[in-house]
Amino acid sequence: MARGKRESTVHGWLILDKPVGLTSTQAVSRLKRLFNTRKAGHAGTLDPLASGCLPVAFGEATKTVPYVVDGLKVYRFTVRWGVETDTDDSEGKVVETSDVRPKDDEIDAVLPRFTGVIDQIPPRFSAIKVAGERAYDLAREGEDFELKVRQVEILALERTGPTRTTGTGDSETEFECECGKGTYVRALARDMGRVLGTRGHIVALRRLAVGPFGEEDMIPLDKLQELCDRAPGSGDPVEGSLAETLRPVETALDDIPALAISRSDATQLRNGQPVLLRGRDAPVLSGLVYATTQGKLVALVEADRGQLHPKRVFNLPG
Repeated sequence: MARGKRESTVHGWLILDKPVGLTSTQAVSRLKRLFNTRKAGHAGTLDPLASGCLPVAFGEATKTVPYVVDGLKVYRFTVRWGVETDTDDSEGKVVETSDVRPKDDEIDAVLPRFTGVIDQIPPRFSAIKVAGERAYDLAREGEDFELKVRQVEILALERTGPTRTTGTGDSETEFECECGKGTYVRALARDMGRVLGTRGHIVALRRLAVGPFGEEDMIPLDKLQELCDRAPGSGDPVEGSLAETLRPVETALDDIPALAISRSDATQLRNGQPVLLRGRDAPVLSGLVYATTQGKLVALVEADRGQLHPKRVFNLPG
């Protein structure tokens, strides 16, 4: 960040269409520079090989990241048959090969085995911790370790077109998958290959949706750069059209009920104090709710027997 340049106060969500070749961390760093702000984080890592939906939270929106990370995700991906790699994608070293090339009816027949709640062993090159170390660090160092089987949920998995032969003679099939938190699509490709009596790895991966955010929300990095370059010469690149790419903080709370409260109750919640819902018309609520006053997000609260207990308080301007 340039010395002496006034840092912007930015709150909200930006849904980046991450390009292939960047890590998620690198993408967030680019956005921090564009928006001239320090506080930002993403909701769900995408590998450098992958493109697509990377929700990025700025400022107070970072407090809502867990609610997006826990949301359903949709991926479109291409599996190349006959080769398995140590990373389960095209960036790794070949570890197994097979001459078997599955037919479409054979592929369709095994898809139900990978739908629902299934057991999955994550890729060795993943961010899962083993005895305090990241699995990908251990894998790069050639360490011998095993990852535990985990249960993940795949709500839908389908082949999106016929298996094709590429110009290099490789056999590839494209799929679309809707899945829950913790699912590794690379592991899915690996395991499908093995069940089909061959081997497989990912050669293309695009995330289409995360929680409430989908393709219609995504903005490419070069478009954001263009908006930044066209911003007024005020020393603050967030003014104007670049700022308009941000979505409100509460967009991440789409599946959580909202409750309008008075300004005095909002002050109590901001001070960490519970609020009692009074009167005959007071709503009967239980569980997680987000409270607003005059249309502005105040807090995430736990509603219990007529009381609101603050869990996360937001300090938004205005």
